Amino acid sequence: MNIKAAKQEIIRTVRSYLAKDETGAYLIPRERQRPVLLMGAPGIGKTAVMHQIAEELGISLVSYTITHHTRQSAIGLPIVSERVYGGRKYSVTEYTMSEIVASIYDQIERSGIPEGILFLDEINCVSETLAPTMLQFLQYKTFGTHRVPDGYVIVTAGNPPEYNRSVRDFDIVTLDRLKRLDVTEDFGVWREYALRAGVHSAVLSYLEIRKERFYSVRAGISGSRFVTARGWEDLSDELKVYEKLGFPVTQEFVQSFLQDPETAEDFTAYYALFEKYRSLYRVPEILAGTVTKGSEQLKNAPFDEKLSLVGLLSGALGQEFRDWNQDLEVQQRVFAILKDLRALVQDGSVRSVRDWLKEAERTEQQEIEHRREARLLGREEERTGHLVCLRLREILEKLAAPAEETSVKQEYDAVRELFAASEKARAVRAAAAGQHLTNALSFLSNTFGEDQEIVLFLSEIDAGYYSLKFVRANGNEAYYHYNQLLLLRDRRAEIREEVMKLL
Repeated sequence: MNIKAAKQEIIRTVRSYLAKDETGAYLIPRERQRPVLLMGAPGIGKTAVMHQIAEELGISLVSYTITHHTRQSAIGLPIVSERVYGGRKYSVTEYTMSEIVASIYDQIERSGIPEGILFLDEINCVSETLAPTMLQFLQYKTFGTHRVPDGYVIVTAGNPPEYNRSVRDFDIVTLDRLKRLDVTEDFGVWREYALRAGVHSAVLSYLEIRKERFYSVRAGISGSRFVTARGWEDLSDELKVYEKLGFPVTQEFVQSFLQDPETAEDFTAYYALFEKYRSLYRVPEILAGTVTKGSEQLKNAPFDEKLSLVGLLSGALGQEFRDWNQDLEVQQRVFAILKDLRALVQDGSVRSVRDWLKEAERTEQQEIEHRREARLLGREEERTGHLVCLRLREILEKLAAPAEETSVKQEYDAVRELFAASEKARAVRAAAAGQHLTNALSFLSNTFGEDQEIVLFLSEIDAGYYSLKFVRANGNEAYYHYNQLLLLRDRRAEIREEVMKLL
C-alpha cells in the first residue's frame, strides 16, 4: 500500500484500540491490541505521517529511533533492593524505569492528554544486546518490568533488508503478534501532500517530467546512491531560503540532498532552465494581467518548457492561496478574541481595553509555549499563533492612548474599526488573488487555446488543497468556465467514441 492508505489504516487502528464500552473497558482488550509494524523503504514519510496522525486525532506522540538506544536506556538500570521471603531477607535485582516509558508519563504530564502513540522507528535494526528486549516489548508491551501505560498505542517502523544491512528478521512468534503494513513509494500520493505542504514548484514540475527519478536506491562502486521523498522535501525547503538570500544553486548543493549524482546533475540543469523561464516569461506580469498572451516561440516550445511555465504560474498562485488561508485563520482567531472582549465590555467587566488586549496577547503567547513544550504544535499552527499575537500588537500600537473622558465602549469601538480595516484589506488581497487566477487562465487560453496546457494548469489547481479551498470560498468565474468547457469537450469525445463503436 502507499503511505496515504497506511495513514488511514493506522488512524482506524488507533481509534479502534482506544474505543471503550459503557463501562470504560477497551473494546479490544489491551493484551490483544497488536502493535503496528510499518515496513517500508527509508525516506518515504513513515515518521512524518505519524505526526500528522497524532495532530488529526488530537492525541500525543512520543517518538524514538530505537537504534539510538542501549539496553540500559530501554529497560532501565539495575538496582539492588531487599525483599522478605519465608521470613528471611534477600537482596534482589530490580530495574529503574525505562527512559522510553518514563518519557510517556512525562508527555502525559506536559500535555494533560492521557492517550497517544508510542512510535519506535528502525525497530528491526537494533543491536545484538537490545534485540531480546525489543522482541519482549513487541509481544508483551513492556520494557523490562515497566509496562507502556494504557491509552498509548504502539506503532513501529522498519526497513526491508535490501535497504539496511543491519536488519534483523523477526520470527513467526513475534510477527504473529504484530499488525504489519507494507508501504511502497508512490509519487501521486506524495505530490498530493507536496502541493499542500508548499513544495517548491521547480521540484514538482521536474518530477512531473521525470517521475522515474522520484525515488531510487541502488548500489554503486563508491557506496549506495539514493533519492528519497524526504530528500526532495528537504531540498525544497532550503532551496526557497537560498533563493531568498540570493545564494547560488550548485550541483554540490543539490547532491547534498539528492545523493545520486545523475539525478542531482539532471535536476540542477533543469533548475537553471526553470530560473531562466521565470525571468523570460515574466510570471508576475502575467498574473497582474499586463502580459495577456505569449509569443509564437512559447506556443511552439517543447513540452517540458510549457510544463515549467505551468508550474511557475501554479506555484506562484499556490503561495498566494496559502497566504490567503493563513490570513483567514488569523482573522478568525482575532475575531473570536474580540468577540469575547465585546461581551465583557457590554456587561461592564472591562476597565481598560488596552490592558485587556495586552493580557489576551500574553495568554496567546503562553498557549503557544505550552503546546510547543507538550509537543502538540505543528509548524503551520505555531506560525498562525505568532501571527495572531502580532495582529493583536498591531491593534494596540494603532490604538490611540485614551483620554480621561474616553469610555471603555469608545475604546472598544476604536478596536472594532481597526479590525474592520484589516478585514477590508484582507478582502482586497483575496480579490487580487482571484484576479491573478483569472489572468493566468486568460493568458494560457490566449496562448495555447483549450489544449493540454490549460488542462495541466487546471489539474494543478484542482489538486491543491489551498487553491480548491480558495475557489470554494471566493468563487472564480474563469475557473468555472474553463472547467465546464473541458468537461463538455471530454463528454463529446466519449460520445464520439461510442458512436464510432456502433459504426
